Amino acid sequence: MSNQIFTLRVNGADHDVADSWLGESLLDVLRDRIGLMGSKGACTQGECGSCSVTVDGSLVCSCLVMAATAVDQEIVTIEGVAPVGAPSDVQRAFVDAGAVQCGFCTPGLIMAVHDLLERTPEPSDTEIREELAGNVCRCTGYGRIIDAVQQVSVARGGAR
Repeated sequence: MSNQIFTLRVNGADHDVADSWLGESLLDVLRDRIGLMGSKGACTQGECGSCSVTVDGSLVCSCLVMAATAVDQEIVTIEGVAPVGAPSDVQRAFVDAGAVQCGFCTPGLIMAVHDLLERTPEPSDTEIREELAGNVCRCTGYGRIIDAVQQVSVARGGAR
């Protein structure tokens, strides 16, 4: 296969991608070609959620998306959720609730929570559990993660 050069718009900036083959995953391109290490590759099968990013506003597992198919689409990674040194409300809530331990799953979970709260500002416990079911955490259990989501919902004005 021949290598191609294409441009991806990631976190509001254009990145020329060289030395990539057309079937390479978005996860690999983000990490290995662009140098954004926040999205993690654990299962590479779309089962764990650690590589979650948004592509044109839709939450996806970047390990399952061919990078070349994301040309002309807006990609947001964990690095693009908030400016460096100014964490988002979701990121702060994860820290405050103790929902961060090893940190491997955290970027994907934070992306999933941002996506959830964009669509459902006042999610029920069941909705939170269902929406985060695609994210595997082996350290915290999910109670603290759910607490973090509830904290953000309340702080944003959701009823609890």
